[in-house]
Amino acid sequence: MISALKKDHLRIASVNVNGLRAAYKNGMAAWLEPREVDILCLQEVRAPDAIVRQLLGDGWHILHAEAEAKGRAGVAIASREEPLETRIGIGDDYFATAGRWVEADFRVTDAEGNPAQLTVASAYVHSGEVGTPKQVDKYRFLDVMTTRLPELSKHSDHALVVGDLNVGHTERDIRNWKGNVKKAGFLPDERAYFDRFFGEDIGWKDVHRGLAGDVDGPYTWWSQRGQAFDNDTGWRIDYHMATPDLAAAAFSAVVDRAPSWDTRFSDHAPLVVDYRL
Repeated sequence: MISALKKDHLRIASVNVNGLRAAYKNGMAAWLEPREVDILCLQEVRAPDAIVRQLLGDGWHILHAEAEAKGRAGVAIASREEPLETRIGIGDDYFATAGRWVEADFRVTDAEGNPAQLTVASAYVHSGEVGTPKQVDKYRFLDVMTTRLPELSKHSDHALVVGDLNVGHTERDIRNWKGNVKKAGFLPDERAYFDRFFGEDIGWKDVHRGLAGDVDGPYTWWSQRGQAFDNDTGWRIDYHMATPDLAAAAFSAVVDRAPSWDTRFSDHAPLVVDYRL
């Protein structure tokens, strides 16, 4: 038995680190140490397990799935409290060694003081490429997500999928959406999956969009090319997707955008959400 989380809120951060070793070399620790994160979800870790544990240091319970392909993908969940149970993989053997999905169950206390179970998944959806096997794999992964989300809703009182999902759902999510309607990441068929995720069919909620409102962005990824970061020509492709009651408990969502291009530790910015748990 483990104790319930003691704070009156739970802080969950998600970030595609674009290689954990490079991120730490470029200052990730300076961001993380003062941020008071309870559950940290990472994508594109691209490092052996021993290195992940060494870099994050003591004080974290770490669930990490390496990709079979060296130097690719990799996802992790690091938590201050020990999980009740953990799982690697999304449920399709085709992706068993892909390093793209991990889940952890936690005991929490809801706003009314009742004990509850929270499941958190860290996900890294394929970037895809139109007309290639990469896009076929992306659609297959999104298909399995369509099955897994309702299963998670039944598994726990609250469920949350966070990570780099590599799809901008609406025109608000990409600065230059008109120039990307035929490119992976903003294809109508890709966006239709998110219509299902956030629609009546599956019924999950886009936590960040719900708190930010009907505004452009806030973006979480910027191309390394040109002046995309300086001009805020970005994409909002990093998400917190939650079951309705959990989404209702969220009260703050912040994109920790670096103050300048040269102070970034990744091409993605962390998305940090506070939940009243």
